[in-house]
Amino acid sequence: MRPNPIPTIKLAPTFPAVTFPAVAATHPLLVGQARLLSAFDIQAALPKQGLYIADFESIARRLLVRTLAEYAEQSYQFLYGRITRAQLFGSAQQPSPLTAAGLLFIDIEALLTRPNLWEALLDAMLHDGFTQQKQWHELKARIILIGHSGYYSELLHAERCFQALFPLYGEVNDEIDAEPHLGSYVGWLQALATEVNATIAPSALTPLLRYSCELSDHQQRLSFASQPFMQLFTEAAAVAKGAAIEAEHIHQARQQRKQRHNAQEQLSAQNVDDAFIHLPTSGETIGQICGLTVIDSGDYMYGEPARITASVHYGDGEVADIERKSELGGNIHAKGMMILSSCLYRIFGRDAPLHLSANIVFEQSYQEIDGDSASLAEYCCLISAITEQPINQGIAITGALDQFGNVQAIGGVNEKIEGFFNLCARRGLTGEQGVIIPRSNVQQLNLPQSIITAVEAGKFHLYEIAHVDDAMELLMNRETGKADESDNFPEDSLYGLVQLRLDGLAGNSDDDVSTWFTRLLRKLKLVRY
Repeated sequence: MRPNPIPTIKLAPTFPAVTFPAVAATHPLLVGQARLLSAFDIQAALPKQGLYIADFESIARRLLVRTLAEYAEQSYQFLYGRITRAQLFGSAQQPSPLTAAGLLFIDIEALLTRPNLWEALLDAMLHDGFTQQKQWHELKARIILIGHSGYYSELLHAERCFQALFPLYGEVNDEIDAEPHLGSYVGWLQALATEVNATIAPSALTPLLRYSCELSDHQQRLSFASQPFMQLFTEAAAVAKGAAIEAEHIHQARQQRKQRHNAQEQLSAQNVDDAFIHLPTSGETIGQICGLTVIDSGDYMYGEPARITASVHYGDGEVADIERKSELGGNIHAKGMMILSSCLYRIFGRDAPLHLSANIVFEQSYQEIDGDSASLAEYCCLISAITEQPINQGIAITGALDQFGNVQAIGGVNEKIEGFFNLCARRGLTGEQGVIIPRSNVQQLNLPQSIITAVEAGKFHLYEIAHVDDAMELLMNRETGKADESDNFPEDSLYGLVQLRLDGLAGNSDDDVSTWFTRLLRKLKLVRY
């Protein structure tokens, strides 16, 4: 079965016509936060119990705290940064927020950097008060810790009294399904823009929704990452020069941000264009394939094609990972290589050892490589080296294998596709180039219009696959073949050529062991080596 071309309608998220809500939600910034509000409401009814709010990295935390206080219609204080003892327990000049009847939000990470303060807070909660300047102060505030969920898990094990003092847990939802919540989500966007004194025009909604899908990494889910949106609104408002933010302003702001952060990407592209890095995108080569990697510098992520090669020789069956042996490969990459070997042995090594060894490497790679997303490319490259069948160099590939040859989802699919497309576009699109991706990643596609236009025009191709055999048939233009009852593949198929090569490496002639009868004897343990 050949890989299926991906329809252009699936290359980016689409949305029905959407407008601003006629009546704003009572608390538009708390849309989709039913789980958090449930815990928050319970604490209001049980004021002696602490609450832990688990948020995520890209949320505007101070805005969340203020919004929750407005929702509860109560006064609040928020301690964060470098918290001092005077800020928490008061001094002669200022009272302690612990003694005020209201909400006290505390950044857990800031508090844990001061162990003495953390222990003093737990002690105050255990005794419903504390002594300061020889006077007893009653604990009146509703204490709410806020931070990453990982701290909550650690504290449950590290602090014996933590679960009793903070039995309530509310998790901030980081995304929401687009259907049926699109209208309320638009209200959330509008409220965020208001926070930075910006106004959104209707034309800006579609690019904003696509950006939201990009943040959530899914075509049908919208992100609640408020901090990136507020920054985008601020930059787009500067581009708009005080006018309402239109679609073109969103596009310009994002392009300007990309130009500020993509110096490393441009340098990498220049090295390829200057032929310092050999990376063919046309022709056919044996034992060589174009894999796709992602470079993440923290504030910017981009895709970078990589040339993967494989060589085979007589040996004891080891598929050697040169990256691992040179200490440039991470643990997950090593796991992917082991799965690759297992997949090969499952097909060809069930009845006898393989008299083959292979070396696989990322060429001209001088930094650590990790992840299993190259295992599909490495397997195809290995089969090409064994069968001596050339691979189409104009088709790049990404995907992770399981032991049964199924292709599994990978990360950074949009960046990987865009990285290879940009390389091909600089050299000139031939109409034969493209990318193979796992079928499970199609729902994450959010590609720029330039790629969608090229696919529509037939100048570039995208394929979805579910099994490694589908990829090899496209890359090497030959059927993998189906095994008969004796586990023999047709001799003119890819797997048939693998069997012939393995027999040759084992020192068997075509007139002897490669016959059906002798293979049957070997399977019955009547032929030994």
